[in-house]
Amino acid sequence: MSSLIIKAEGFTPPGPADFELPAIAFGVTKPMLQLVLAAVIVFVFFYVAARHRQVVPGRLQFAGEQGYNFVRNSMSRDILGTHDFMKFTPYLFALFFFILVNNVFATIPFFQFPTFSRSGMVYGLAAMSWIIYNAVGIKKHGFLGYLKLQSVPSGVTGPILALLIPLEFLSNIIVRPVTLALRLFANMLAGHLLLILFALGGEYLLVELGGAYAAVGILSWVMFIAIAFLELLVQFLQAYVFVLLNAMYIQGALADEH
Repeated sequence: MSSLIIKAEGFTPPGPADFELPAIAFGVTKPMLQLVLAAVIVFVFFYVAARHRQVVPGRLQFAGEQGYNFVRNSMSRDILGTHDFMKFTPYLFALFFFILVNNVFATIPFFQFPTFSRSGMVYGLAAMSWIIYNAVGIKKHGFLGYLKLQSVPSGVTGPILALLIPLEFLSNIIVRPVTLALRLFANMLAGHLLLILFALGGEYLLVELGGAYAAVGILSWVMFIAIAFLELLVQFLQAYVFVLLNAMYIQGALADEH
């Protein structure tokens, strides 16, 4: 029994340090390259899909149109309304597929790393979103008008405003980009951490401990496969939620009442 405990203690569980990848060259890391590659993939795919447009689309054109229509109809038009949605559809469309490709990198062999498990990458996207929806609101309502719109709830009067105004300001102006980034970052980090745990844990149980622990090791690998499929769904949902919230924030900035 004591020998098994000593062997078990030899297993090093995965942690945040596993996401600190060394630079490949000149300070460039794998996640940086994945960001560039994802942008190139999205651009090239939709450029090729739209290059020779036909009334009866081929498979590639059909796939491109379905991807565009999904973002245009379910996120842009439904949230922003028929008056404003076309101005923001290109941004939401590019944002959705850029995030989706970077998320899917986590399950593609050779890559096998979620770009947005690095918080700095996600906060960059959140900062861009924050600038866009605030700029849109300020352009329409003016600086003071927009500040009032985001900080003063309509229809509320009296002393309670002394409590609500700071809360609304913090929620709508300060906290939004943080929560937007954390949602994507935490899901990508936690999901990949689970995959590493079950993959390496299963290998350790089979190779190092063996015997009665082999069955548990096989079960660990089964869990690894199941979680990998679940992660595909999470990767899509996180891209969808990120873009959906962006559309909602832009709609809130354009609205005449809060």
